[in-house]
Amino acid sequence: MYKNAQIGVVVPAYNEENLIARVIETMPDFVDVIVIVDDCSQDHTCEKVESFQPSAGERLILVRHTVNQGVGGAIATGYKWCRDHDIDVTVVMAGDAQMVPDDLPALLDPIVNDQADYAKGNRLFTGDAWKMIPRVRYLGNSMMSLLTKIASGYWHVADSQSGYTAINLKALKTIDWDQMYKRYGQPNDLLVRLNVYNFRVIDVPVQPVYNIGEKSGIKPLRMIPKLTWLLLKLFLYRMVQKYIIRDFHPLVFFYLMGLCLFVPGLVFGNYLLAYRFFSGTVSPTSALFAVFLFVSGLQSILFAMWFDMQYNQNLREGRGK
Repeated sequence: MYKNAQIGVVVPAYNEENLIARVIETMPDFVDVIVIVDDCSQDHTCEKVESFQPSAGERLILVRHTVNQGVGGAIATGYKWCRDHDIDVTVVMAGDAQMVPDDLPALLDPIVNDQADYAKGNRLFTGDAWKMIPRVRYLGNSMMSLLTKIASGYWHVADSQSGYTAINLKALKTIDWDQMYKRYGQPNDLLVRLNVYNFRVIDVPVQPVYNIGEKSGIKPLRMIPKLTWLLLKLFLYRMVQKYIIRDFHPLVFFYLMGLCLFVPGLVFGNYLLAYRFFSGTVSPTSALFAVFLFVSGLQSILFAMWFDMQYNQNLREGRGK
């Protein structure tokens, strides 16, 4: 236990026969249960885990998927196991040993001290992140973090793709894990759902770990369009759930008005610009109209973002819900 709280660690694993032993061996002693979810691995991951079970006893649980569900699906399975066994705080640590066990207390403290409901690691806090994280992944992560701020309403968090997280039992029992996105966008999906229920979220600095033998199947250039589309859907879901169904806030009108003005202004302005370069002169009234649409729409969107930021100020660490 950690400060009188029972701690469970969910380890999603897919073809991690080379590193899963390191994850188990370096797990801190205060962790009460390790739930390894094998996502239908094609290597000897399960055999590696089973070799530790005689010495670990009931502390080490192996759950096996018969069909590959993706990292989000594996995490959801582990979450449901911990929820059903009333684990006080549930942590996620990947099966590729990229999450430093020494960082675990920093993630747990805000949860067990009731300062936050969900703590997530942020690898971008350290000045070495730019040097240690592959450049394409760093830039892609930064872009996704910005879009996730808008989609989730947690404007104070970054490194949205970090999977090193801790969540309390109340949040664990509130979220419908069967509806959770099952692939790489799971952390983004979860942040949106946590915001809908007004749970407090905090960023915690953690160490980035790369080049230890891990193999990533993530292709950032392919994932960004998919995640952008996912974040757009999640943003609309949050607007409806939080600001229309559960409560009401005029920011939805600002977003709607901004969209109706900004997009036509952008399209019309580009049309006029192309016309000016390739065809002839543009009338002043047309140019002014395009600028009016563009600027008015942009202002409305920025006002909506500001309202959203203010509305969610109380969801920072240590503030009441």
